[in-house]
Amino acid sequence: MLLQVPRGTKDILPEETPVWQEVESKARRIFSLYNYAEIRTPVFENVTLFKRALGDVTDIVQKQMFVFKQGDDHFVLRPEATASIARAYLENNLGFGVKLRKLFYIGPMFRAERPQKGRLRQFHHIGVEAIGLTNPNLDIEVIELADKLLREFGISNYKFVINSLGCVKDKAKFADLLKQALAKHKKVLCKDCQKRITKNVFRVLDCKNEKCKEITHSLKIGQSYLCGDCKSHFDKVLKGLDKFGIKYEVKEQLVRGLDYYSGVVFEVVHPDLGAQDALGAGGRYDYLFKELANKEIGAVGFAFGEERLMLALPKKESSKKLNVYVMSLGDKAADKSLELVKNLRSAGVSCDFDYSDGSLKSKLNEANKLGARFAIIIGDDEINKGKLVVKFMQEGKQEEVEFVNAVGFIKNILKE
Repeated sequence: MLLQVPRGTKDILPEETPVWQEVESKARRIFSLYNYAEIRTPVFENVTLFKRALGDVTDIVQKQMFVFKQGDDHFVLRPEATASIARAYLENNLGFGVKLRKLFYIGPMFRAERPQKGRLRQFHHIGVEAIGLTNPNLDIEVIELADKLLREFGISNYKFVINSLGCVKDKAKFADLLKQALAKHKKVLCKDCQKRITKNVFRVLDCKNEKCKEITHSLKIGQSYLCGDCKSHFDKVLKGLDKFGIKYEVKEQLVRGLDYYSGVVFEVVHPDLGAQDALGAGGRYDYLFKELANKEIGAVGFAFGEERLMLALPKKESSKKLNVYVMSLGDKAADKSLELVKNLRSAGVSCDFDYSDGSLKSKLNEANKLGARFAIIIGDDEINKGKLVVKFMQEGKQEEVEFVNAVGFIKNILKE
């Protein structure tokens, strides 16, 4: 039996990688404009980190972590990056001497969940974390940055969905209100949600069961649980989004799936992605550092799923093309051709060499398949004349060019 890629993973093939590279390149450029610096954490961590950060009763911890043992140590492939970055921030004292640390990351994450459209067991995130302050203007910047990225990627027709969980006391009030509202519906909720009411009532709002969704969407709790300070913070964020012209919907059922979230939370949804319509999500997690190190540190961030972004990107041809395909006819010509290939590449011209022993016709066919703009032909006749043949593949014409002028000739045309 032919070996296959593990279920829930995907090969990103050479025809696809230019789009990934373009998205990541644009993201890096924009992050630099906002003064975010890249951080790279290990793809596996001690399992205790995520149990403490995400909460023991979350679906990720209970069902979706890839856990493995090495000696006496228990590790987990990272299911998300925020906890890892919080750990790195504390361990490396990244807050020393600065009020705010702005970090970004790009890399793979791992969750043992049921694979579906745009959701895999190994997937990739592009995200940011702004750590050190609780100012609502920072929330606005982070959401505006997410909007800027999507517009730069060429994605349209998306919408921000936003809510506030408030502070610890507010979140507790919110939980009590949810328990009271759901108690009368308990018998018709799914079995998992019947347990969630007592274990972690916020998870009921994430349930994909249609009956549970129908019930939770009928609840009318509003933001009555927010204290004055948290309500003021939320209002300032909404006014900032209005000022920037960012479309959003306040949705009281939005709580996010991880226990460390507090204050403002948001998702970015896109109608073309089906039932799982989130491109990305984020929010405040001011109490994560309290859980990890008993320190009060404000923080806010977001992450986009790259696979989800790929589904929403406008379809277009790759902009990466091969400039020159060099082909030789005979051993003597091969030496001269390889020298030319080296000189072209040194001059910054993308090129490849035909290593086959095929006919000239088969070599030209290969140049066409590769999408080369020019084919350079070198044979015994060309060597004797001191000239090579440059064939313009799209135009169908060709010119003879002296060997010594070949690199300059190609570069001049590419500048036009």
